[in-house]
Amino acid sequence: MTLSERPHQKYKTLSTEAATFVLRAVAKHSPELAQAVVDCGALDALVISLEEFDPGVKEAAAWAIGYIARHNAQLSQAVVDAGVVPLLVLCIQEPEIALKRVAASALSDIAKHTPELAQTVVDTGAIAHLAQMILNPDAKLKRQVFSALSQIAKHSVDVAEMVVEAEIFPAALVCLKDPDEYVQKNVATLIREITKHTPETGVMAAENLGVPQLAICLEEEQEDHIKAATAWSFGQIGRHTPEHAKAVAVANVLPKLLNLYLDTESSEDLQVKAKKALKSILQKCTYLPALEPLLYEAPSNILKHVICQFSKVLPHDSKARRLFVTSGGLKKVQEIKAEPGSAIQEYINAINSCYPEEIVRYYSPGYSETLLERIDNYQPV
Repeated sequence: MTLSERPHQKYKTLSTEAATFVLRAVAKHSPELAQAVVDCGALDALVISLEEFDPGVKEAAAWAIGYIARHNAQLSQAVVDAGVVPLLVLCIQEPEIALKRVAASALSDIAKHTPELAQTVVDTGAIAHLAQMILNPDAKLKRQVFSALSQIAKHSVDVAEMVVEAEIFPAALVCLKDPDEYVQKNVATLIREITKHTPETGVMAAENLGVPQLAICLEEEQEDHIKAATAWSFGQIGRHTPEHAKAVAVANVLPKLLNLYLDTESSEDLQVKAKKALKSILQKCTYLPALEPLLYEAPSNILKHVICQFSKVLPHDSKARRLFVTSGGLKKVQEIKAEPGSAIQEYINAINSCYPEEIVRYYSPGYSETLLERIDNYQPV
């Protein structure tokens, strides 16, 4: 390029960026305006801009593409059909941080709508390149990376497993403590999206995340939205099988969830998610030592799930029946005031039927007074 050509090239770049900025400004306002941008043939121009050498032009084009794609699946499909996804994946491999951010954001906007669109992003190898950036020091980039991975993982078991297999854990756990609250939130969302699918993804998440590490997060995290997402994740892991529930229970998660549910300082969302997680885990948990403390602390709407699990396990486990007596559990159950005919009363009846009648009477409230009365009324021969 000669000296005389350089100003011309500079002005061309500036005019391209300016035109792309206008397209972005129009497209962001509504699906109808974004569709008008597509209908006028602008996607072809944006694809050409993504292939430009200048990173500023690429960034402007990626931004406009994201604004078009985010509205709905139809517009996102139009973007995909124009061939932008491989170019966006190339953009996240460029050295410029600003370009990486916008390209990752655009991939997130494309992937979020349908499993098919997410699969298109996956098929270009995006997961591996996104996974490589999760410990990048730039907070705004990490926000977009975790958002994109979440939007991919949410659609199906297969893609969720691919995200886990990209070895994002345990490194992603570090980002639960990131100073940037949006990074924290997006990591927690990613964990939630991965663990929600099936027992298999629950196992993969448990193995890769480490339930004890998540339990620490539940206890030490200050932000309610992070604790809410973590509670939700525990519910998703624990609801699959008794083994999953036990893995969660032995990490002492149940009392923590109960405290978050009962704490008046907890946000409404956190209380709701903690309550749902508790119920999901309790309905699968057959590990009685972890359930017994809840007999003394849980309100009636949670307590009925605890009593239900004891009523299922005790009839088939003689050792557990003995421990339930010596630990004070049977005595505590007799103290529960349940409405006749209620579900919890039926569970209590099932537990009592596991023991001789005199044992149940012995641990029932008022029995000691009855014995004392018998002593008072007893007349020695």
